[in-house]
Amino acid sequence: MESQSQEVAALVQKIAGLHAAISKLPSLSPSTEVDALFTDLVTACVPASPVDVAKLGPEAQRMREELIRLCSAAEGQLEAHYSDVLAAFDNPLDHVGRFPYYGNYVKLSKLEYELLVRYVPGIAPIRVAFVGSGPLPFSSLVLAAHHLPNTLFDNYDLCGAANERAKRLFRADKDLGARMAFRTADVASLTEELGAYDVVFLAALVGMAAEEKAGVIAHLGAHMADGAALVVRSAHGARGFLYPIVDIEDIGFDVLAVCHPEDEVINSVIVARKVDARAAAARKDGLADSHGVVPVVGPPSKCCKMEASGLEKAEEFATNKELSV
Repeated sequence: MESQSQEVAALVQKIAGLHAAISKLPSLSPSTEVDALFTDLVTACVPASPVDVAKLGPEAQRMREELIRLCSAAEGQLEAHYSDVLAAFDNPLDHVGRFPYYGNYVKLSKLEYELLVRYVPGIAPIRVAFVGSGPLPFSSLVLAAHHLPNTLFDNYDLCGAANERAKRLFRADKDLGARMAFRTADVASLTEELGAYDVVFLAALVGMAAEEKAGVIAHLGAHMADGAALVVRSAHGARGFLYPIVDIEDIGFDVLAVCHPEDEVINSVIVARKVDARAAAARKDGLADSHGVVPVVGPPSKCCKMEASGLEKAEEFATNKELSV
């Protein structure tokens, strides 16, 4: 226990040093210095760690919240830069591999799709919303091109400039361009629109503080259609210094599975489904009478640990092969 405490203290000290260095940067635009510092930060946060960021003291919590906002700002500038680089080509989508982290999007989107079809059986989404798509909507691109070839995607972002950049990337691809719409809006302003989607994907940096994230998810829960699926990106362990951590107790949906990758894919993935209030109450009562509502931890797959809620998920883990990612 003492060794774990020392490990956590050393990690927090290292990350605090990186936070201080990043805070002093004159700009977060891509550069040798910026790239090196954020590479060091990611390298420090990716390995499995006993740290529980929710239990950090007030000073460390403030540092973590500031660091997440700095990461968000730097990520936005990096994506805007590469979006402009790609847009200079006649067919931008032929050159997506120039983005240094494109492979991570491929792996994360594949993981999200496989979790979705495994835990929401029979789902064949006609319309999907991606909230927080940014200037490089690679998640929607990978899902549309490789996993959901007949699905329409509405990409939402607060930033009109990000949407204009994103649109340019699809100008030479008639099929994908016809299935991709980009809308400038705050998710909190969407009401009836949300009822049209079979699946809503929520990007990791939409709602960076815990209360903001909880508010966004509650709004989605109020306006999404019954039976629609929600895929939320979260973080786990030390990766919580890079992205917000979503507490599944705050989801308010029927949480079907949680996956914590252990490779270079940074984000955890939560798959949930909206059920009407009567069904949710009945399900909760049934679980409370039998095995409680604590998620059942299943066996680790190739790159992630799985948690599933309800007895049926425990039985599924016992009979199904591990998820291949």
